Amino acid sequence: MNGLFMPTALAMMGPAPGGGQGGQSPMMLIGWLVIMVALFYFMLIRPQQRKEKERKALMEGIKSGDRVIFSGGIVGTVTNVKDKTLAVKVADNTKIEVLRGAVNRILQKDEELTSDI
Repeated sequence: MNGLFMPTALAMMGPAPGGGQGGQSPMMLIGWLVIMVALFYFMLIRPQQRKEKERKALMEGIKSGDRVIFSGGIVGTVTNVKDKTLAVKVADNTKIEVLRGAVNRILQKDEELTSDI
């Protein structure tokens, strides 16, 4: 019975006097925490913010006459730009209205459609 309580008693005593291995200073722990937060920010958050800014610029730059590819794979030419939607010609005498957020990419005038697989 005495052997079961020994690890608990040792843990409650704390680090041995004289600076054992388990005695890191709080400043060292805070320093590591700051480094980890900085790495997290520069590796994950900042690139995502940059992509979002580029996507917002893409959405604002759409104008009539642009060829666009939608996230569902539809390719068409923008005929009318509204606040939240676009009127897109996808075939002769066929126009659809889609949300701006569905635009995946704006094609250049001479760009050919290729599979990105």
